[in-house]
Amino acid sequence: MSNYEAVIGLEVHVELKTQTKIFCGCSTEFGSEPNTNVCPVCLGLPGSTIVLNKSVLEYAAKAGLALNCDISLLSKFNRKHYFYPDMPKALQISQLEIPIAIGGHLDIEVEGESKRINIHHIHMEEDAGKLTHQGDTISSALSSLVDYNRSGVPLIEIVSAPDIRSGEEAKAYLEKLKNTLEYTDVSDLRMEQGSLRCDANVSIRPVGSKEFNTKTEIKNLNSFRAVQRAIEYEIERQIEVVEEGGQVLPETRTWDESKGITVAMRVKDEPDYRGMVEPDLPPIEVTPEWVEEIRATLPELPDVKKNRFIMEHGLPAYDAEVITSSRKLAEFYEKTVALGQDAKVVSNWIMGEFLRLLNANNLEITEVKITPEYLAKLLSLVEKGTISGKIGKKVFAEMFEEGKDPEVIIKEKGLVQISDEGQLKQVIQEVMADNPKSVEDYLGGQKKAMGFLVGQVMKATKGQANPGLVNKLLQEALEELA
Repeated sequence: MSNYEAVIGLEVHVELKTQTKIFCGCSTEFGSEPNTNVCPVCLGLPGSTIVLNKSVLEYAAKAGLALNCDISLLSKFNRKHYFYPDMPKALQISQLEIPIAIGGHLDIEVEGESKRINIHHIHMEEDAGKLTHQGDTISSALSSLVDYNRSGVPLIEIVSAPDIRSGEEAKAYLEKLKNTLEYTDVSDLRMEQGSLRCDANVSIRPVGSKEFNTKTEIKNLNSFRAVQRAIEYEIERQIEVVEEGGQVLPETRTWDESKGITVAMRVKDEPDYRGMVEPDLPPIEVTPEWVEEIRATLPELPDVKKNRFIMEHGLPAYDAEVITSSRKLAEFYEKTVALGQDAKVVSNWIMGEFLRLLNANNLEITEVKITPEYLAKLLSLVEKGTISGKIGKKVFAEMFEEGKDPEVIIKEKGLVQISDEGQLKQVIQEVMADNPKSVEDYLGGQKKAMGFLVGQVMKATKGQANPGLVNKLLQEALEELA
């Protein structure tokens, strides 16, 4: 790889979360019975007429602005002709000539270094139907079933410049893209449902060269990890082909997850889509004032929010990066802080216990039962010494599971922290009497024996003793024997 440089561009298709399709009133609901959300328009039947869904234009412009693009005041739709079973009218209505958004960029960070990935353009188009291949893989399927429910669902296609140089950079770009679009709320971005799909164009060239060489396009990538692995494999495969004196073919390839390889599907000729301006849709004209109205609907985006958390809340950059990686997580954090809790303490609990339990249970933030109000109450109880931090984690786990008020859990479990000096002194005397060797070791200069004795006190009180007070009283009791 040291003699070669990878050149990678990504085409990301994002389904917009409108209630109806781009050119008709059919529902975009996912999971309906096959071929039930269809009509003459999305089935391409003769005589049907199309009308652009206004929300699609608004969502596309909003996404473009969030990705630092310029919005075209004039754009138009074209007919892209091709023959494939998932496109019933043998053409796709897309924006081949003048897209809704041009330019733009995203800044990513890989191995501590920042890099800007430019965005060539964003265009609107209709989705095709969904093919379900009857076999282990697309390349070995003997037949396919087609569901036209997805036909006509509105898409934006975000086309990056060929600025990406590795699978890791591609993954970082996709994560940043998904995060930014999540904040705009233009899509549900569920890769498992096809709301976010990615094709990768990969080529290699000698280091220092500026020429573009033959590229392959990898399709059927259904996760960010798959994108990274497929690109890394394809780079190695192309280098091997060139090193052996062969030529990289302009192919469409698919990713075989089980084998960890890309597989050729077909050789790509330069497509002739016989593009023409869509005659049933007039050009789209918008005003600078309309663009600014859309810009005003943008929320605080992740980079801005991250910097604010660093400046206003005093969070370390890493904490702020993790918390703003999800809009819902950032909202949960900010609501908890707004209830009077210390920003760094809230950050520690969210990045520790909260994310640990989310990942362990494979849950989304919207699925958890704990609320910012209950977390704030728990942190107040820990701060006041009602319970220890260790007990607080146990209470948190039950709050996460059951959604209960922490005070109710503490009362039900009898978990109130013991801070009564008289009670603790009695337990300490009993522990010292039961462990004379440890007492002798401590008095002989083996200070680590103190930790053992503290542990025995905590064990005797079932973890409910105030740790700070235990250390203080135990120290005093041992010094009296010195």
